Amino acid sequence: MDTIVRVALGLLGLGIVVFVHELGHFIAARLSGIDVEAFSIGWGSPILKKKIGSVEYRLGFFPAGGYCKMRGDGDYEDFWNNKKKGIEPAPGTMFAASPWKRISTVFAGPLFNFLFAVVVLSVILGRGIEIQTLENTIVLLSDIDGQSYPADQGGLESGDRIIEINGRQISTYRDIQENIALNPSRDLSMSVIRRGETIQLTIHPFMDSTGIGRIGVYPWTRPHIEAVRQDSAAERAGLLPGDMILAVSRSSQIDGETVAETTDVPYTVAFLKIFQNEEMADFILEYERNGTIETAELHNIEIMSGFPNLGIEFPSLRFHTPKLSPPAALAAGTKDAIRTFIVSVRSLALLFNRDIDLTQAISGPARITYMMGDIAAGGFQESIATGFSSALNFLALISIALCLMNLLPIPIVDGGMIIMYLAEIILRKPIHPKAVSIFQTAGVVIIVGLMMFAVFNDIRFFTNR
Repeated sequence: MDTIVRVALGLLGLGIVVFVHELGHFIAARLSGIDVEAFSIGWGSPILKKKIGSVEYRLGFFPAGGYCKMRGDGDYEDFWNNKKKGIEPAPGTMFAASPWKRISTVFAGPLFNFLFAVVVLSVILGRGIEIQTLENTIVLLSDIDGQSYPADQGGLESGDRIIEINGRQISTYRDIQENIALNPSRDLSMSVIRRGETIQLTIHPFMDSTGIGRIGVYPWTRPHIEAVRQDSAAERAGLLPGDMILAVSRSSQIDGETVAETTDVPYTVAFLKIFQNEEMADFILEYERNGTIETAELHNIEIMSGFPNLGIEFPSLRFHTPKLSPPAALAAGTKDAIRTFIVSVRSLALLFNRDIDLTQAISGPARITYMMGDIAAGGFQESIATGFSSALNFLALISIALCLMNLLPIPIVDGGMIIMYLAEIILRKPIHPKAVSIFQTAGVVIIVGLMMFAVFNDIRFFTNR
């Protein structure tokens, strides 16, 4: 049932973003004097349709997506199929309009996606959002697995508190993540508080297979239980909020003998790593409750998305950003949308780096739909307000991604069409229909190839869950 809800929420979100895109084309076409024959919410055979004026409004069978069918869309296909010598566009058709009007009509789709993201982000920032994160004190990953990372090479130590990166103030672990993730393979100057003294360090993040910068650190949090989820392994073991985990023991067979291995737990990451890399056997937890040392046995640990779900929640920082006036919210939303667009462009450029694993970096519609629904559903489990904020924030991100993807100079998508119309302006004559048909056919091949690759990645993602 949860999966159905997630998919439904994801399809709704994806449908909204595509609807906004097609609405941009629709409005611009009408303003440019281009006749619109049909405007559909959803794909496939229409289950509902009604003609108002010259436009037939449709509700497609498949809820995600939609389209805006303009008069003359099939002229080039008709030219190719019937081997005509040329095209004589009738008044009101797409290709009877001037190149500049066609450019504005095509560009309106991505523009509406960007403006939609600005509005959504402005609403979120205007009402204020609750942010859940952790403190800016770090623990080295090398303390857990013994390997060397940029954090070690740059001189960071477990217990350091990062307060500044490249001149930007750092208050939470989320600030650390954002600044490092967006700067792979670039030197970062850091101000760090260590044992009461402020020191300066330079760290060079490496780029992982998805193009994100990493330095090999985790947040330092004490393994103090804040909440225990119902019907979980932790609840069955008798653990309670307020318990402090001290150590974890498990038994293993070595040369036919049972050997108990005990690992101290100075911080939360050490505790979670024990379970992430071990087979799901029975564990004994040593914990402190009201000054008394006690033990508990963990059995039948549930695996979710490849990770153990113990049913334990540890403390985190929660704060609510201040509400903003409408002008301030609009300014903040616009700034955030521009920043997201720039980051998206940089991320797109990273796809051409040979170190990037494209199977991890490129997602298809199925995974995007699931992720959107998963984020929304996870937020609604906390509260209605958190659910809406999480869903709208991801919706804005997807809308900006759709804006960027449609502006790429690929034949058949908006960016490719804009280039074709600009070429017509430069040449001062219409491009020959045969050249247009070849251009569009190449675009179809590219888009189909990308979609097949993305769908293949989606299949791998879901089969490996």
